[in-house]
Amino acid sequence: MNTLAVILEAPERIALRSLEMKPVEAADVVVDIAWSGISTGTEKLLFTGRMPPFPGLGYPLVPGYESVGRISDAGADARGRIGDWVFVPGANCYTDARGLFGGTAQRVIVPSTRALPIPEHLGEAGVLCALAATALHAIKGGFAKGAALPDLIIGHGVLGRLLARLTLALGGAAPTVWEVNPARRTGAADYNVIDPAADERRDYRAIYDASGDANLIDDLVMRLAKGGEIVLAGFYSERVSFAFPAAFMREAHFRIAAEWQPDDLAETRSLIECGRLDLTGLITNRCAAGAALAAYPQAFSDPDCLKMVLDWSEC
Repeated sequence: MNTLAVILEAPERIALRSLEMKPVEAADVVVDIAWSGISTGTEKLLFTGRMPPFPGLGYPLVPGYESVGRISDAGADARGRIGDWVFVPGANCYTDARGLFGGTAQRVIVPSTRALPIPEHLGEAGVLCALAATALHAIKGGFAKGAALPDLIIGHGVLGRLLARLTLALGGAAPTVWEVNPARRTGAADYNVIDPAADERRDYRAIYDASGDANLIDDLVMRLAKGGEIVLAGFYSERVSFAFPAAFMREAHFRIAAEWQPDDLAETRSLIECGRLDLTGLITNRCAAGAALAAYPQAFSDPDCLKMVLDWSEC
């Protein structure tokens, strides 16, 4: 079986071509992908060649971990799942390309446990489930242990917006969001987005950095209340460090939020279904998968593009 897939042949060399897939095993499902999201974090690092050493990293590779579609076939042990609408957080089903992260293809083969059911009515917004679950995972890592919900969020991209919306969905007070790009200060719902230069506050209890900018850490420490926490919720290509004296004086806590877990996705789905978490307004750009070669540079360079999705329906 073959599939049409986006493939990074080398940094800044992208193609759309047919790839041979591995055989379907008993516990596998075949998913016909409807939409794939383009990540402006890790995928941009893969595209530019700036991704730090990472298990499985190498070219050629199929990117993508934000795909949704329908199970069209399955191995003997998973036949009951045919017809399910699912979220696919990547795939490793190609014989002649690495699956890092492997989800941006017309069709993928994954273990049944990796095809996670989501409501079909979400449509293209279903690609946001992983990012929403990532944001929830970051918040739960502290909130479940009695830490404060975010009261300052750095960056008003999709992850920053999801962190702000989830803070409100979980009953928190409206957080402040910093955004240096004036074009991205719009679209807030029940919280304020401001220029960092206009903020004089220095007693934040929980600062969540969704910018991925390692150079901000010292500035963020200076904004903490004593005993406050800085959560690194982005992905950092540069070394993260900070000056010790200021962090010492504030008895600062640092926490790294990594990959979401299945229970995070289940809770995210529940928040969406009951109407507490709204995903509208986050997907700003859509492109036919056949035009992926133009979509990727735009997704990474256009400040007005929050989230680009590829539509596989015409392929």
